[in-house]
Amino acid sequence: RSASSVGALQSLANRSLISGAFDQCPALPRTSVKTSPKKSPCRVGVRRKSQEASIDGPYGLKRYSTSEATVAATVGNGQIREKTLTMETLNPQVKAVEYAVRGPIVIKAGEIERYLQEGGKKPFTEVIKANIGDAHAMGQQPITFLRQVVALCTFPELLDSPSFPKDAKWRARRILQSCGGQSIEGMFWSYSASKGVDCIRQDIAAYIEQRDQGVPANWENIFLTTGASDGIVSILRLLVSGQAHARTGVMIPIPQYPLYSAAIAEMDAVQVNYYLDEDNCWALDVHELHRAYQTAKEHCQPRVLCIINPGNPTGQVQSKKCIKDVLHFAYEENLFVMADEVYQDNVYAPDCQFHSFKKVLYEMGPEYFNSVELASFHSSSKGYTGECGFRGGFMEIVNLDPEVKSQLVKMLSVRLCPPVTGQAAMDVIVNPPQPDEPSHGQFYKEKGLVLGALADKAKLTEHILNAVPGIKCNPVQGAMYAFPRIFIPPRAVEEAQALGMQPDMMYCLRLLEETGICVVPGSGFGQREGSYHFRMTILPSAEKLKVLLEKVHDFHIKFLNEYSALDEAQRSVS
Repeated sequence: RSASSVGALQSLANRSLISGAFDQCPALPRTSVKTSPKKSPCRVGVRRKSQEASIDGPYGLKRYSTSEATVAATVGNGQIREKTLTMETLNPQVKAVEYAVRGPIVIKAGEIERYLQEGGKKPFTEVIKANIGDAHAMGQQPITFLRQVVALCTFPELLDSPSFPKDAKWRARRILQSCGGQSIEGMFWSYSASKGVDCIRQDIAAYIEQRDQGVPANWENIFLTTGASDGIVSILRLLVSGQAHARTGVMIPIPQYPLYSAAIAEMDAVQVNYYLDEDNCWALDVHELHRAYQTAKEHCQPRVLCIINPGNPTGQVQSKKCIKDVLHFAYEENLFVMADEVYQDNVYAPDCQFHSFKKVLYEMGPEYFNSVELASFHSSSKGYTGECGFRGGFMEIVNLDPEVKSQLVKMLSVRLCPPVTGQAAMDVIVNPPQPDEPSHGQFYKEKGLVLGALADKAKLTEHILNAVPGIKCNPVQGAMYAFPRIFIPPRAVEEAQALGMQPDMMYCLRLLEETGICVVPGSGFGQREGSYHFRMTILPSAEKLKVLLEKVHDFHIKFLNEYSALDEAQRSVS
């Protein structure tokens, strides 16, 4: 490795330590951070102006330069007044939060993008961000009917336009009338009820009954949320309590979506890891649940079991038998079940099918269905719509204590209401055009094209990655991601450790620097000791995805050759 390459990685590590962004690496010794006035690793410059304060604005207020503001902030004895909020006084739970999906890799990718836009030269012309499941950012086309309904809600004057179909207008009018307000123009822009617009909650209940083939759903148990994340965090807040050995333990899958570990850290709960079976296509093994539960009981009180199905970042779809085993385990150990089902429309493998936890619970009989506490979550951000920016979502709660339910309503009232535009988007997802409506044909054509393209890209990703020596990728059965295992040579592991980095973090940083491909290291999601992965989304267009995968192929071969480990890598995945 060249000295300049190692130096660049060290500089990034130092800079990220200072900014608090390097959340996937152990903290580097502070003495390693050099702060020369000529070349700071943070590259923070002070914009210097004239020494005199300028007068600006209609009120003749002084505008201070940075240096002048520092002088003005001094107290009588000439010392600078201390800030109230510092890293020493900051809530320690906030410092414990990590979120790899938008971590240091993405920060670095943004820097490179700006460098390229300013005319800088790299071995590539663009950064391909495969780090996050943001469909429209990746070029996915929106569903026309959804955008039409939301447009009509936000600008009701369009209800008179002949450019919009009757079924879109009918839905928009129904939503607007349910919102309340003194005029149709103002209805949609008022706060809704904290639980969400009533007619949308009713549509969601009808959707759940249809999806689950007749299993009853009560619309009073439906809560609209700001994306699924808002609902997940709200339920966790209800569940987390206790001190010392009585602290709430939250069982989460490893690998996991970092929202869970971040929320657990912020609430000062105990994270209880259970490992998915990578050798069995990331299946959930009930014996592993028992192991994790019994181990955790020694230092906390496990009360919550979180499942992500289809899986993020692992892309698996759990079988009905697996779900039944999990629910039986939760029943026996009296655990609250949180089922993250935001990818329920994203199932690609022909031998896989989505089964909701609620439906399986119902099929297990009244003893289970009337006692196991369950919260399930859905979102407008995933599926075939990919409407991340609307922040639409909902949760359904089952068997919640009535008094606790009142506390949930109180807590949700504090944030007033979820975005009403997101609620409208969610309504279209659960109440799509029917066969006798004018938009039905176009809607299902667009939906089929999106899901068909994702299925093709899931196969393409698995096929190309598995052709690379030292990379092994399980089938992408569902969701939007691949989570391949990568062989990292021992010498590269040692080099990363010397830099204070996780090995897969160093690998992904080099992949970004040398190819422009932005993926997230597996260490940000959790993985078994000694194994290394990265998560990439399959959302880019087929053409761009092929380019991405070919670059990964070439980079990995080069990486192995650099450490003279090609033969070893081929043996490691055989």
